[in-house]
Amino acid sequence: MDEKNINFKDNEDANTKDEVLTDEAVKTENEQEITPEEKINELEDKLKRTFAEMENQRRRYEKEKDDAFEYGGFSFAKETLSLLDNLDRSKISLENDEKLKNSESLKKIFEHLDIIKKDMISIFKKNNIEQIETINKKLDPNFHQAMMEIEDDSKEPGTIIQEIQSGYMMKDRLLRPALVGVSKKTSNSKKKDEIDKNDDKNIKK
Repeated sequence: MDEKNINFKDNEDANTKDEVLTDEAVKTENEQEITPEEKINELEDKLKRTFAEMENQRRRYEKEKDDAFEYGGFSFAKETLSLLDNLDRSKISLENDEKLKNSESLKKIFEHLDIIKKDMISIFKKNNIEQIETINKKLDPNFHQAMMEIEDDSKEPGTIIQEIQSGYMMKDRLLRPALVGVSKKTSNSKKKDEIDKNDDKNIKK
């Protein structure tokens, strides 16, 4: 190996050592920049964030526990509403039975069905389940579901004038919306027909 190559290798080794020393110096300098107070502050910040996360988890757990306690029977209550519906349907079916109409037997059956319904509603109320008010109330999409519109000029449009199926609340939660019929103004064509009919009657007189 000639002298030039030896010198080049020595220079390369020297440069490599200088780079290593420079990196170590930078690391040392960075470490020296962080004071003990800063390290303590950094640890305190981490602890605060950890405690905050733990507190959030605790609150979530408490809310889930409270919801389970308050609304644990929500699904059961929702299913039970069908029993009330079936009672009402049974009454309508019996009322339309020509053989039973105006009979003493029908009256006794209705009495028993009414007692059962009252008992069920009483049990619902004890468990904070209340029927939603409908008739003559303004339609509220949060509690009511409009199934039809009925022409009625005596009521403000959107007023509930018929209840198709009762709705219920469990505390502040909706078990199911009330199905209702709401009022709407009489159409112009019908009004015109009525006016024409009245005019014809007046002319004939």
